[in-house]
Amino acid sequence: MRRVENKTPTKLSHLPTEQRNAAARNLDLRSSLEIASIINAQDAQVAAAVKPALPQIARGIDLIAKALKQGGRLIYVGAGTSGRLGALDASECPPTFNVDPRTVQFIIAGGIKALHSATEASEDSSQLGRREMAKKKPGKNDVVVGIAASGRTPFTVAAVEYARRHGAKTIAVTCNAASPLEKAAHLAIVAEVGPEVIAGSSRMKAGSAQKMILNMLSSGAMTRLGYVYGNLMINVHVKNYKLRERGLTVLQQAAGIKRAAAEQALRAAANDVPVALVMLQANVNRAQAAQALKSARGHVRQAISAAQAM
Repeated sequence: MRRVENKTPTKLSHLPTEQRNAAARNLDLRSSLEIASIINAQDAQVAAAVKPALPQIARGIDLIAKALKQGGRLIYVGAGTSGRLGALDASECPPTFNVDPRTVQFIIAGGIKALHSATEASEDSSQLGRREMAKKKPGKNDVVVGIAASGRTPFTVAAVEYARRHGAKTIAVTCNAASPLEKAAHLAIVAEVGPEVIAGSSRMKAGSAQKMILNMLSSGAMTRLGYVYGNLMINVHVKNYKLRERGLTVLQQAAGIKRAAAEQALRAAANDVPVALVMLQANVNRAQAAQALKSARGHVRQAISAAQAM
């Protein structure tokens, strides 16, 4: 395959995330406890670095919730650690919120094998970024989130640019301000975490910040869509013993009932936790509860209100 020249500046030494961290100098001379303490102290700064970006994160939540409500998708794209974090968040949405796996997707430079093997050379190709994004056929109902600590990964920048040209809403998640990725996206979420304990190892503070942000984006959007009741994981899919126990606990807490009543309700609802809760809260049968949920597009609280009005 012909190598594509990288048109994005590759000089990273001036970026805050690439600087040496004064608090970690002579790290290799420290004891194990000192190393752990230094890392812990630096990690404690991550949430504070994310906090200034909360208004942008909130806008991102709204964009994603609106897109998913309209039948669109959330698509993460990244390379290396950033790509793996996107893949992690995408893979956790179906079991957490019982959404179709096609609803939240990911693209990682180097493909699936990059999840367990280093394929970082592919991140330098803008052409590959455009090609992989083109396979997803992004459109007006989709939101594409580009993730890159440096904000300069050619693969990710090109993928986001492609998605934007084809009508998708785009979000940049990065740890350096005024980056090409920020300029490529409609909305930028920037968490300036500063130098890493191990200089340039963006899987550390930058990775933690990105994980926090992706958690907020997906969890916030799913909550806005009604897939969370109170703060309970109401859409849990009871595929095994642990998840069945979790589903029963959710029903007990949400409806204020004993375990035996929760077990009975879950059986009557054919092991569908949201249906069981609507049945309990609105005093309707399984078919009515299922219809209310369908009409409410899975929004549990709205479905309960609708069922109560039947």
